[in-house]
Amino acid sequence: MQTVCVFCGSSSGGDPVYADAARRLGTVLVAHGLTLIYGGGHVGLMGVVADSVLAVGGKVVGVINRALVEKELAHTGLTELHVVETMHQRKALMAERADAFVALPGGFGTLDELFEILTWRQLGMHVKPIGLLNVAGYFDQLLGWIDHAVSARFVKQKHRELLLVADEPERLVEMLMSYRVPPGQEKWIRSGEV
Repeated sequence: MQTVCVFCGSSSGGDPVYADAARRLGTVLVAHGLTLIYGGGHVGLMGVVADSVLAVGGKVVGVINRALVEKELAHTGLTELHVVETMHQRKALMAERADAFVALPGGFGTLDELFEILTWRQLGMHVKPIGLLNVAGYFDQLLGWIDHAVSARFVKQKHRELLLVADEPERLVEMLMSYRVPPGQEKWIRSGEV
């Protein structure tokens, strides 16, 4: 594993604990020799995690769409900045460049990115580990909904287990780095297979 894509808010949220976790995640990534891939912005938790990686000499690759560049939201101090035309291209390039994924607190965009990459994993389109940093219980209700979807039989337990969850950056990065693909986690089973 060489790169980790981080999905997170373009806001810092209302509690400083979120920005603190983003800073800590950035320093942990660099301590493990990992390059950050992210949405390329200088605002919110996105800016915090990128700045924390850069502050300790790490590499940061940003991917941002042109409309956000024109709104002056692009981070100008990155190792690499890729400007694409659409949000779909943005997500595809981040997914292509990443060896693993982490979601920090955020809003609709963060959940869009997380669930798309989780769905791609469920469908067997990639086998990269996906982590959720549950800072101060931010994702507790979301995790409760996922568990409800399992109990209601809309999500299989083996697919629920694709989402690695920790409340500390250090622990989550360890989980990502030690992840091994369990057999049989593809959603759709071919005829004749059990």
